Amino acid sequence: MNAPPGIEDVLRELAPQVLGPLVRRFGHFDACEDAVQEALIAATVQWPAEGVPHNPRGWLVTVASRRVTDQLRSDEARRRRESTTAMLALPGDAIAPDRDDTLTLLFLCCHPALSPPSQLALTLRAVGGLTTAQIASAFLVPETTMAQRISRAKQRIKGSGARFEPPAEGERAERLGVVLHVLYLVFNEGYTATSGPHLQRTDLTAEAIRLTRVVHRLLPDDGEVAGLLALMLLTDARRPARTRPDGSLVPLEEQDRSRWDQDAIKEGVVLVTDALARAPIGPYQLQAAIAAVHDEAATADDTDWRQILGLYDLLERLAPNPMVTLNRAVAVAMVEGPAAALDLLATLDADQRVVQHYRLAAVRAHLLEMTGDRAGARAGYHEAARRTTSIPERRYLESRADRLRGAR
Repeated sequence: MNAPPGIEDVLRELAPQVLGPLVRRFGHFDACEDAVQEALIAATVQWPAEGVPHNPRGWLVTVASRRVTDQLRSDEARRRRESTTAMLALPGDAIAPDRDDTLTLLFLCCHPALSPPSQLALTLRAVGGLTTAQIASAFLVPETTMAQRISRAKQRIKGSGARFEPPAEGERAERLGVVLHVLYLVFNEGYTATSGPHLQRTDLTAEAIRLTRVVHRLLPDDGEVAGLLALMLLTDARRPARTRPDGSLVPLEEQDRSRWDQDAIKEGVVLVTDALARAPIGPYQLQAAIAAVHDEAATADDTDWRQILGLYDLLERLAPNPMVTLNRAVAVAMVEGPAAALDLLATLDADQRVVQHYRLAAVRAHLLEMTGDRAGARAGYHEAARRTTSIPERRYLESRADRLRGAR
């Protein structure tokens, strides 16, 4: 979409509110999603020139429903069943009730029949209101590749027989976990892009926070939803200090904390504090609590590493995975020393999920540098730089290696 920023924000907010009622009324997720995209494009052309309608949601529903009706009429005509299609020609406002279908739509886009990349792409397209070109640009793939991925995802949903309804009670927690994981992936890709010339993609972080706010509004009592939103806010609060004017990376311990977003930190701390006090503890809440400890430290030296280590100990028991162990090793180094951390890191050397990841090499290099092994650290930084596909991170790791030049 190339509408003015204010109109574009309105359209992204309305996209799931338009698609949900259409899918619930017509079925045919693929046809409805295409129709909504056409309606959004029409709005970007007409609204800047003619003004935003008094009821923008109703305008979009009317335009999109006409597109769906026309398409279904055409399809039915080819099948000689025009009488059935005629029943679908209802006024747009007849399928635009006040209920918010965004959460149901998220569940549909994150259907277990889809692969994680397809879930992510379809969520950004159908719920986020992004165009295929915008999603392709965000993930640095050709638009045709992303279009094929989204098309296959819609066909997979159609083939699975999925219905536009909330999951059964027994499946709800698991399906909500998938939704939150997809939003988490969107945020992470925006906060530290996996490849390309830029460290951050603020469009993706903003979209992840916006969509998580929507889920939190719909499920205000869910502790993990609140925890994820808090984690995003507390992490994104550091964004202004993460890069220098030339785009190079500034590590956490060197950041100018006066540039951190204090409003986001306050909101995140309130969210996670409230969630931990009233809801069952979950991984997102613990990660948010760790982020809060970092954010509330006035300086890097003031960081309460013992508290962070305790939180990582709990997180590793609750949701063990190699990245948690990797992060916990840094906390162990700060509390118990780098030798103990290197012993912990050695447990990951046989883990195929992380053994080739650049962060394992980078953390080991950092720990070796702490022990005084400059040659080993320099080799580790170079290895990590070779493995990463992010240009800013590669340059940062190479600069760390260069500082150790001449080591014996």
